[in-house]
Amino acid sequence: MVGNSELARLKSQLNGDLFYDDLMKSLYATDASVYRMLPTAVALPKNEDDIKALITFAKNNQTSLIPRTAGTSLAGQCVGNGIVVDVSKYFNKILKLNQKERTIIVQPGVIRDELNNYLKPYGLFFGPNTSTSNRCMIGGMVGNNSSGTTSIKFGVTRDKVLALKTLLSDGSEVVFSEINKTTFFEKCQLDSLEGKIYQGIYEEFSSDGVAEEIINQFPKPEIHRRNTGYAIDTLLDAHIFSESLKPFNMGKLLSGSEGTLAFTTEITLKLDVLPPSETIMLVAHFSSIKSCLEAVETVMKHDLYSCEMLDKTILDLTKHNKKQEENRQFIKGDPEAILMCEIRATTLEKAKNQVANLVSSLLASQLSYHNGILLGEDIDKAIELRKAGLGLLGNLIGDNKTAACIEDTAVALSDLSSYISEFTQLMDRYNQKAVYYAHAGAGELHLRPILNLKKAHDVALFREITTDVAHLVKKFQGSMSGEHGDGIVRSEFIPMMIGERNYQILARIKNIFDPDNIFNPGKIVNALPMDKSLRYEPERNEPEIETLMDFSESLGILRHAEKCNGSGDCRKLPEFGGTMCPSYRATRNEKDTTRARANALREFLTQSEKSNRFNHTELKEVFDLCLSCKACSSECPSSVDVASLKAEFQYQFQKVNGIPFRTKLFAYNNKLNGIGSKFPNAVNFIFSNNFTASILKKVSGIHEKRSLPLISYKSLDKLHKDVEYHINKKYTKEIFLFNDEFTNYLDTSIGIKVVKLLKTLNYKVNIVNNQESGRAFISKGLLEQANKCANLNVEIFKDRISKESPLIGVEPSAVLTFKDEYLRLADDKESAKQIARNTFLIEEFIQQEIVLGNISSEQFTLEHKTIKFHGHCHQKALSNQFSSFSVLNLPKNYKVTIIPSGCCGMAGSFGYEKEHYDISMQIGEQTLFPAVRNAPLDTIIAANGTSCRHQIKDGTQRQALHPIEILYDALLK
Repeated sequence: MVGNSELARLKSQLNGDLFYDDLMKSLYATDASVYRMLPTAVALPKNEDDIKALITFAKNNQTSLIPRTAGTSLAGQCVGNGIVVDVSKYFNKILKLNQKERTIIVQPGVIRDELNNYLKPYGLFFGPNTSTSNRCMIGGMVGNNSSGTTSIKFGVTRDKVLALKTLLSDGSEVVFSEINKTTFFEKCQLDSLEGKIYQGIYEEFSSDGVAEEIINQFPKPEIHRRNTGYAIDTLLDAHIFSESLKPFNMGKLLSGSEGTLAFTTEITLKLDVLPPSETIMLVAHFSSIKSCLEAVETVMKHDLYSCEMLDKTILDLTKHNKKQEENRQFIKGDPEAILMCEIRATTLEKAKNQVANLVSSLLASQLSYHNGILLGEDIDKAIELRKAGLGLLGNLIGDNKTAACIEDTAVALSDLSSYISEFTQLMDRYNQKAVYYAHAGAGELHLRPILNLKKAHDVALFREITTDVAHLVKKFQGSMSGEHGDGIVRSEFIPMMIGERNYQILARIKNIFDPDNIFNPGKIVNALPMDKSLRYEPERNEPEIETLMDFSESLGILRHAEKCNGSGDCRKLPEFGGTMCPSYRATRNEKDTTRARANALREFLTQSEKSNRFNHTELKEVFDLCLSCKACSSECPSSVDVASLKAEFQYQFQKVNGIPFRTKLFAYNNKLNGIGSKFPNAVNFIFSNNFTASILKKVSGIHEKRSLPLISYKSLDKLHKDVEYHINKKYTKEIFLFNDEFTNYLDTSIGIKVVKLLKTLNYKVNIVNNQESGRAFISKGLLEQANKCANLNVEIFKDRISKESPLIGVEPSAVLTFKDEYLRLADDKESAKQIARNTFLIEEFIQQEIVLGNISSEQFTLEHKTIKFHGHCHQKALSNQFSSFSVLNLPKNYKVTIIPSGCCGMAGSFGYEKEHYDISMQIGEQTLFPAVRNAPLDTIIAANGTSCRHQIKDGTQRQALHPIEILYDALLK
């Protein structure tokens, strides 16, 4: 066993990073599979010298190296007891493009969609397209021989690999690329590990009967999605061993080898010309799985670019995820399955003709009951729905989950319907209603049984079902691993799938490449048991975790954290849209992902021996950079609400360790602002004077560069009574305006304009003596105080708020507590739910009134103005920013665009805190600040969050206005 002293010496030798603390090891103990293995250490190498040092260390210390990029492996490829080598942070450069030859050299940590964004101006792209394409990396795609939705048109990753620059197990550097016979035999004579590899390969394939055995035992050649074991059948097809004219390329063998043979540092890829720009998607709806699969051969006779299937299980899960609810609007009725058929052509007319022919074929088959046609943004939404499939499976409540074990089988297209028919019969024998989705057009469906792997009985079923399906796949001469690889879950079955004689060839190849077994052991050859090292220990005593917040919808906080299945959606970068996860986007550290926080909480809640299982500084560290933006609650397909997990953790941790002074300062800011409002001139002088402000910041732990908000000279609860407007006796509607703590003391002028606007538009505005929202208490983990706020506000509003008299709010972070945290905090749950149903942002309310015809453009100016709008994170997660867009577009000549900005980086007190200031500004610089700076000075910047406006001011020196301020100023008074 490697000790900390040896690891400390290794760390001193590396240019990159090495971690061997409990937190980092726990974060890398899992990937997106069902497995958990605590590594010895985690390395983030910066250059090839670091990797050579790691190889030497592994050999000298009898340990291993487990290569990892995004860590979204489903078969357990990225877990192991050795040193996990994460190349995602530093090995992420695009090195050289040859536009003429259509080739590119990249490092393994380059993200697939990032590469294609780079290539788009050149009219080129990398074809293989996984559902994780906005965070998966080329190195992982090569390791798994990934394919994805477009494989029927553009092939798989192995087809695109031209060369691999690698480090072998002795540390030597070798480039594997296309070579002719002469070069091949010259390499066989080399007195080096490279020479031994070529010589060993030649001897293996020159033996009598080898070719026939491979051809007879490997999957049918028409199955292009095949990743069972090493691709020795591909090498056999080269001109060294056949009459083929294909050059020999050892890189084809390494593609799909899961990092078990060598460590790749550079990858040369063959690129494709961008597909035709005109796209139409036909979505065929079916009343049964059988009719859907029978239709596959019919639709595949047409020139499709993708042909994807989703079944009812996944479609139903899309109803419970806010983002996917919006994306599923094209679904008609209640189909058992749909086929999403993508057609592309150079002109829209040609595309329409192709679609018409496809519809005719489906109508003639009488298999589908509805054939929907999607264009433009609707196609993007459908694709996002399909890509969310894996993550959505985490939404199953409780311990029964879809298990990734047989989800990767591929058969010939002509065998698909028969195979699935027999598969379904097999599942029926196990009383299983499996999940069916993904690449129907390629003969591969991601099939998953639903099991509780916390129970020994279901762990036994896990093995039994996988074994039976392996026999079934072999019957059809299919591939057990279509694209997700063998990993731990399927490596045991390789001898069955390709025959024992062929398996022994794989074992000898592994031994030639890696005699000391340092590269990702236990995968492909000498397999680890597929039913051991599981994420959950079977029949464990499940700890009872008491919480103040209500996590009953997930059956407790532990199961809420367990909803994270590791799919890694939280690792997508700003250029791919959305907000999740702001801190990861700034640091690129796994520790700062949504996934890491859920994994860490699960790990310590289950493994801790402390009476208060939350009492771990490691958890404090992993939650430290969470901005509580709420993006994960809607953007994570599994709807893991890390902001709520963080609030509960802080509360429980502080019960043991006390509440720091600064935490109290921020948590009680409303009370302090109330005191300050009695002496606004004095307070504002102290806040704005450099000398006094610097002292205050130093004492309070606020960063010296952060400006302090000024107190309004009168609070809204005092001023609103002076707003007098004539209202007709029969006013349009009565509303209650929630006087939040920010609008009351800091943004009073906005609150007054809201009151004036609504009264001018003939609404009766009521402001009652409500409590603060409790937002500051929640963000700082003072949940008992937040609970009091929630209870008092629910009591105040429960008999006042209804559909006819809704609750309206100005500050998103405050009013949306009624729709979110109050449902976890309030004692009177039914009243809280009733209020939540009738609570709206001011922009939402006005948008609804526009639709009802109660507000119209005629009431506003005809002036021309240009506006750029940044939406608040909580609005994006819990409401929608298009209501703000609609409201700002109400004046006929206002031109409005939404800045695709994600989180601004301020997040309440986060951006004030001295240790978080740099990260805060870095997040702002990702998209928001450049967009604001690049806007002409006569462009109005709009932002409805008080923190957002403060961040824009500090980061760009531009003044941002609340949308309602802009709308009020546009009123024809």
